[in-house]
Order: sequence, then structure tokens, then C-alpha cells
Amino acid sequence: MIHRQEKIREHYDMVADTYDHHYDHYRGRNYHTHISNFLIRALPEQGDLLDIGCGTGLFVEKYIRHGGTAAGLDISRKMVEQARRRCPGCEFTVGNGENLPFCDSSFDSVSSLLVFSYVKRPETMLGEVYRVLRPGGAVAICTLGKKLLTRGIPALYQISEKMKVNHVVMKDFGEYYYNEEEMNALFSSAGFTDIAIRWCSFAHIDMIDPLFHLASRIEPFVEKRVPQLAYNIFVSARKPE
Repeated sequence: MIHRQEKIREHYDMVADTYDHHYDHYRGRNYHTHISNFLIRALPEQGDLLDIGCGTGLFVEKYIRHGGTAAGLDISRKMVEQARRRCPGCEFTVGNGENLPFCDSSFDSVSSLLVFSYVKRPETMLGEVYRVLRPGGAVAICTLGKKLLTRGIPALYQISEKMKVNHVVMKDFGEYYYNEEEMNALFSSAGFTDIAIRWCSFAHIDMIDPLFHLASRIEPFVEKRVPQLAYNIFVSARKPE
């Protein structure tokens, strides 16, 4: 049986050339911008960023517009090649978030967008994040969480894989979805402080346009008042000075 990490790598190598098409439309741009803004607001605008699971560099591109510098890391070589073309002034490396190829205290901030659920040993990755952050540095992640609207996703991904559905993310990778208590415990155990956890996203990229437009309008209300209907969990924290 193929190793999970190798399966993830092979899949994203295969879709690297078409991955950006998933976000190159009204729904995709709005969805990615919405979740990206949660991270950008939690991170310093200036300084050095490491984006773990950088993909084609979509978030790195958004971040450097605010005046900072950035590096990215991804297990897919072909995704990294796309990121280098998108942001030629940034450093992109093929690697694993559980074994970061960077020196201690190398970055002012670390981000990870829609990746954490794939990580086999999250405590190891957060230990590595803590190591490469400078004192006072910030980390922000957003990933699928354990909520009402995500309970059926693993089964959906398994079915779509068996049916050979051609989709950039609908693949069975054995993801794990976290709740608030689990995230707080993981970040606390890694040594982080100022841990803040929120639920975000209600307008999903794969909704049809009229429904997506309606969901976008009520999304702020859902995130604030009915978080059990949101499906992404957002966590920010800091390394003590």
C-alpha cells in the first residue's frame, strides 16, 4: 500500500499545472482571499514569513504585497516549481513540515493554509515551527476542523476517489480534523502562548454561484453567531519573547 505522504506528493505533483484553476474564478478567489485574510491579520506585515504547504505560492503572493519577505515549503516538487514562477523573488523549498530544513530562529512568522489536517505528527510539526520562529514570533494556521459540515467529508472523498472524480482536493488522504480543545492542547504543549481559536468559512468554493453569493453575504454572521456551521478552524499563537 502506498504511504500516505507519498500519495499526497504524487497527487499534487499531478495537479500542479491546473491547481490554480481551482481558485481562478469568482468563488475560488473570494474563498481563498477570505481565509487568507484571517492569517494576514494575525501575522506581522513586515518581517520574514515561512509558509508550510505553500502549494503554488498563492498565500505567499498575498503576504508579500504587505511589505514582508517570504519563503515557502511543500512536499510536491511540481507545486514548488509553480510557486517559484509566481514569486521569483522568494525562496521555495521541497520538504516536510515535520522536519523543517531551516536554522533555529529564522523567521518572524509561520503560516499554514489548508494543510494541517494532512500532517501525520502535528506535535512534531508544531515543535519545528516553534524552533524556527524567533522569540515573539507568530504562527497562524487555517485548516478543516471537526464540525457539523465536515463530518461527511472523509466518506465523500473516499467515494470520489473510487469514482475517479477529477478534482484537485477531493482525494482520500486520511485527514484528521481538529476541534478547539485539541488545537489548544497541541499549541500549548509546543510552548506557544496567546493562543486564539476561531471558526471561519461558510461560503464553500464548490457551491454553485447563486448559493455561494448568498452564503458569502451571511458568512460573517455564521462565523460570529453560528460557528457550528463553519468548517475551517483558524488558530493563531506566539512564541514567548
